[in-house]
Amino acid sequence: MERKAVLVDDHALLRNGLAGLVRELGYEVLFEADNGKEFTEKLNKDNLPDIVLMDINMPQMDGYDTAAWIKRNHPEIRILALSMYDDENAIIRMLKNGAGGYILKDTEPAELKKAMDAVCSKGFYYSEMVTGRLIHSIHSMQEENSPAKAVAGLNERELEFLKLAATELTYKEIAEQMHLSPRTIDGYRDDLFEKLNIRSRVGLVLFAIKNGIVRL
Repeated sequence: MERKAVLVDDHALLRNGLAGLVRELGYEVLFEADNGKEFTEKLNKDNLPDIVLMDINMPQMDGYDTAAWIKRNHPEIRILALSMYDDENAIIRMLKNGAGGYILKDTEPAELKKAMDAVCSKGFYYSEMVTGRLIHSIHSMQEENSPAKAVAGLNERELEFLKLAATELTYKEIAEQMHLSPRTIDGYRDDLFEKLNIRSRVGLVLFAIKNGIVRL
């Protein structure tokens, strides 16, 4: 039985070409939409797609808001974000809002198929750009039973460091802003890695977002 897909992208030519490719990859395309608003209007509750391939930058209702709407109203629908940009903040925000994978629009057809199949069957796709660890961090945080406990174990300086880590400041600039030495900042970072079982700065940012320490 063919899996069902929907394409949401405001670039009609690119979307039409992608629709043809998706059909060649063995998926039925239920419909196409220019933006999230049109998607929500066209969606048929009696014939839901298995996966939505979605652009991020769209008028009226962008990919972030659309992903959040799907997660809230139809969590069984899988989402694969498509973008021209490998922007870390965009990746974090889309995955946080419910996307199971994030790939670039110039991805080879073989990888697109691999991504779609994986998102449909497992709920997520590990690409070179979005590591499995990053997605695992998000899902671990979503499934964490007592996130408040982890936050409660942090002191004020660690919380301040987490907020600054979620900005574009380098670790050296964070040290200057907190009036501490770079070595002390490295110590904060390493202590948080150990306390929170996190291995990267992106992981720290995700923890901070998930627990309301910072907001996107």
